[in-house]
Amino acid sequence: MSSLFGHKKHYHQSATMVESASPSPNQAEVILVGCGCPLRGMGWYHAVQMLGNECPSAKLCHIVEPWFLGPGADGPGGPEFASFQANTVEKDGVIFHKSLADVPSVADGVKRLALISGRTMDNPRLLGEAIAAGCSVIYLEKPGATTVAELKSMKKQAADANVQICMGYNKNVCKYVRNAREFAASTDDSHVTFVSNNTYENTPESLGECFERNAEGMLKNMAIHELALLASFYDVTVDNIASVIVDKEFSSMQTFTGPSGKEFTDFDKIKFTINTKTGKAVSVQADRCGGDTSYAMVADADGKELFRHSMPDEEDKANVSVLEAKYPGAMPYFFSQDQDYVTVKERVAKLCATGEEAKDIATIDIAISVLKLLNTLRP
Repeated sequence: MSSLFGHKKHYHQSATMVESASPSPNQAEVILVGCGCPLRGMGWYHAVQMLGNECPSAKLCHIVEPWFLGPGADGPGGPEFASFQANTVEKDGVIFHKSLADVPSVADGVKRLALISGRTMDNPRLLGEAIAAGCSVIYLEKPGATTVAELKSMKKQAADANVQICMGYNKNVCKYVRNAREFAASTDDSHVTFVSNNTYENTPESLGECFERNAEGMLKNMAIHELALLASFYDVTVDNIASVIVDKEFSSMQTFTGPSGKEFTDFDKIKFTINTKTGKAVSVQADRCGGDTSYAMVADADGKELFRHSMPDEEDKANVSVLEAKYPGAMPYFFSQDQDYVTVKERVAKLCATGEEAKDIATIDIAISVLKLLNTLRP
């Protein structure tokens, strides 16, 4: 019982429990590593999407949750996790474990995928454990690891085991990104700007709390998805940068006091254009107080706007309303990016199950390029 259900008090087996979940021949057997607290953890949202059959190529069979099946069982979120565990075991046959080492060996003919959604600092260890557990594809949340050296080591470890790594940079598959790229490709001398906005109030109190909670900085925290777009689609690497032009009129760096009383210095907004040695140019704009809409904009050679697609659009907003009613109290960003999370998981699961290319999904090489860019673009 200890491996299957963590703590005996969490769940008592009943005669009505369904058989253990198993994949069909055209599905990947998914191990979710790091579920987190229901309504709060990204891993939990990945789980409910797969349990709802929103990713047809993914069959969630195992959940590894070291914290809530260990020292966090009696702390905040523990009872909510225990309830989610009991329901998921009974209704879906998913097996819960405290560690990847407790997951049974992969069955003959089964393609196993690990979706790792825990702390970034744990990823190098968890990648090794997922390889040992027989996973042929591993999905890592961004940024994958804390250093370039770690990512390079992980890349080699996976390559030596013939394991593929995919990254959860979900803006790579966003509708607004795709539409802007397609419009730009059909328009001569066009220029794309990717705009990312947050909804913090423009006050010392609000930005002080933001700067402290996201102490890694705006580029590493907020604009990292945009840097992944640049690395994925515009050949932006450290070695290929010809110039970085900062829009000093728009950009702003400030120092505020956080809730702890410590001071933090960061950008509250920034805009820059990168020109590559191979002749491409692309811009990024990020604003902590810019509002609740992010977008991609295409302009002509004179800077006149020709096209804009925003997120969320009307279709997205309608889906958000449905999800707010379905999961009251969940993190709002789950809902606005719901379909992008589905798309990334489905493409990665299909790669695992059938070998089909995971179109536009970021690779470990993109993750390495992004961290190198972050080290180069320091303020």
